[in-house]
Amino acid sequence: MEPIIHGILLAFGLILPLGVQNIFVFTQGVTQSNFIKALPAAITAAICDTLLIVLAILGLSLIVLQFDWLRIILVVAGILFLVYMGKVIWTSPAANNKETVALSMKKQILFALSVSLLNPHALLDTIGVIGTSAVKYSRQDQLLFTYACIVVSWFWFFGLATFGAVLKKVTIPQGVFLLFNKSSAVFIWGTAIYLLIGLWQGAY
Repeated sequence: MEPIIHGILLAFGLILPLGVQNIFVFTQGVTQSNFIKALPAAITAAICDTLLIVLAILGLSLIVLQFDWLRIILVVAGILFLVYMGKVIWTSPAANNKETVALSMKKQILFALSVSLLNPHALLDTIGVIGTSAVKYSRQDQLLFTYACIVVSWFWFFGLATFGAVLKKVTIPQGVFLLFNKSSAVFIWGTAIYLLIGLWQGAY
């Protein structure tokens, strides 16, 4: 149960800030004529996140589990990165809900691929945070942690597209986006504390 809860909280904390990737999926839900036509953006973003999560967890596990000292260094680095990222997100301004034109399926997929795989923040989130956090778990627990992160990712992107499709052209107050960022920062700082406690108790 612990790895599932950890994965859910961590994934939500990392995915809540409405950056380029999330704004794109949301606006496709708003600008497309119906929800089905916004699915290419949501599905592509979710698949990219799934790929990054799996590669980060498997890749780091194969290397880190062989070296205790490297595991500790990565956990400490992950804690520092979480603290820094939480501060950046907490102080960041609310995202603007800019109106965009409806894109074709091909353009949706290509744009979603670019903002997902060429986004340095997404790479740092998965490799530096999710991958590092998974190191503390054994095989079965690590699998549960991975599933939890992936499910949150799919749920979130489909939720954004659905939310946009329901609201359509309704203007969303800036305060709503700001609240997302504040909530995300709290989640991230909580995860940093969780990792720090585990390090102090010798879990790593």
